[in-house]
Amino acid sequence: MKKFINSTDTLLDESLLGFAKAHADIIQLNTQPNFIQRVNPTKPGKVALISGGGSGHEPLHTGFVGTGMLDAACPGQIFTSPTPDQMLAAAAAVENGGGVLFIVKNYAGDVMNFEMAAEMLDCSNASVLVCDDVSLPKTHSTGRRGVAGTLIVEKIVGAAAEQGADLACCKALGEKVNNATASMGVALSSCTVPALGKPTFDISDTDMEMGVGIHGERGHATLKLSSATDIVAHMAGMIDDDLKPAQGQTALLHVNGFGATPLMELHLIYDLAANYWEQRGIKIVRSLVGNYTTSIDMAGCSITLSLLDDELLALWDAPVHTAALRWGC
Repeated sequence: MKKFINSTDTLLDESLLGFAKAHADIIQLNTQPNFIQRVNPTKPGKVALISGGGSGHEPLHTGFVGTGMLDAACPGQIFTSPTPDQMLAAAAAVENGGGVLFIVKNYAGDVMNFEMAAEMLDCSNASVLVCDDVSLPKTHSTGRRGVAGTLIVEKIVGAAAEQGADLACCKALGEKVNNATASMGVALSSCTVPALGKPTFDISDTDMEMGVGIHGERGHATLKLSSATDIVAHMAGMIDDDLKPAQGQTALLHVNGFGATPLMELHLIYDLAANYWEQRGIKIVRSLVGNYTTSIDMAGCSITLSLLDDELLALWDAPVHTAALRWGC
């Protein structure tokens, strides 16, 4: 394992210190417990959006704290859920009279800890559970995982909260976006968790893992490596079968890298995926390509399609100013 670290025990704390210094105009770091919050005050009565999860997925979630998106993010240790005390401390810091909305990826530890925090909060609160990963069936025992679609939920709901939507409206909107969003991931390599010091699984040079999550876990199938065209057709086909978009439907297409895939390849994937849906009469009106929901240093990517109406399109286009997303400001 070759990584720029001093110690696996201090890696997260040192990284957070650097992140806070690099983006001091947008965010500030609270320690003991760790959470990132917005620097600029919000209007009284604004719903406070809080998300979080294990580290190793950067820029998710800390990179999305700022105007038009999250009010706070709680980073756990690598691939480990944050603790309820982090969420409670973040809520106390950013709640401004409008209540708190937790945006939670559907992983057992995240769900359990956010539920515990919600039960202990003494202000109005609600949660949105993101479960956009179509590599798992809807009938799976723990439900579908929350993956790259989480960013889309956070951006659109964040814009609505910034514009004054109340807690019930923000929750309903988050669920609407989640239901209109589907993702599928593929990996060409595993990732290396620093504390483990070796790849989380072995894969040959001629194989790929189809249907991976974002925690270094294997996919639902190990397949022979094929052309980019065939890979995209497989992934987009599963997304299309799930969402069943009608001809003329407008959509956002997001191609997300897992940390070690160059933009040259991600843009190639985007072109193929856009062609797939455009040939079926779907109008790709917005795009996002890059490393946004990563799995440390995994080579691979995911494709996310999010169906849009006029309301969702306007909220996606609304101003945002965070470390990882910014436009219109």
